[in-house]
Amino acid sequence: MDLHFECAGARPDRYAVTPAMTLELRVTEGSGERIEAIALRCQIRIEPHRRRYSAAEAERLHDLFGDPGRWADTLKPLQLAMLSTMVPGFTGGTSVELPLPVTYDLEVASARYFSGLDDGVIPLLLLFSGTVFGTHDGRVQVRPVPWSEEAAYPLPVRVWRETVDLHFPGSAWVRVSRETLDALQRFKSRNAEPTWDGAIAALLEREEKGPC
Repeated sequence: MDLHFECAGARPDRYAVTPAMTLELRVTEGSGERIEAIALRCQIRIEPHRRRYSAAEAERLHDLFGDPGRWADTLKPLQLAMLSTMVPGFTGGTSVELPLPVTYDLEVASARYFSGLDDGVIPLLLLFSGTVFGTHDGRVQVRPVPWSEEAAYPLPVRVWRETVDLHFPGSAWVRVSRETLDALQRFKSRNAEPTWDGAIAALLEREEKGPC
């Protein structure tokens, strides 16, 4: 068995209930052996050390990685997802779609990383495992996907942004406690701010002006 995997592309899932994209996987088998099915698992990591960052991006990523002077030690891989799918039978090669949910919660490290980028690519590493089903001389064979199988993929930042903007255009989500929300509600009411965005903007304006 000579099995290999490649990520050939990514696109937003326009019909998903929550933000999600679809990765296109290309699976090839080089020995000519017939593959009946693959129960495939895919761990996806972000490898932030594999790209350059502008000064503005570095500032936004400070809470994740600290000062840029320490990035040689702090730019560690971030876990993005653990996915499973069934690859149908094939000989030679086939393509399969892998749905990837995308969180917009800025409490999650991957979302903070994505939102801190202006453009370029997000360096992903896909690590494959699972079970391969085949036949030989009329008998079923079951073998593991080699642990050495992996694929790098440069996910365009614009694909992630389009994926999120399909559901929340021009918006971001921040989780707060009920106590904080109650306090913000009181401030919003006292100052007759029509929206939550307006209330937070007013608080930020007060902070920038400082004490009177």
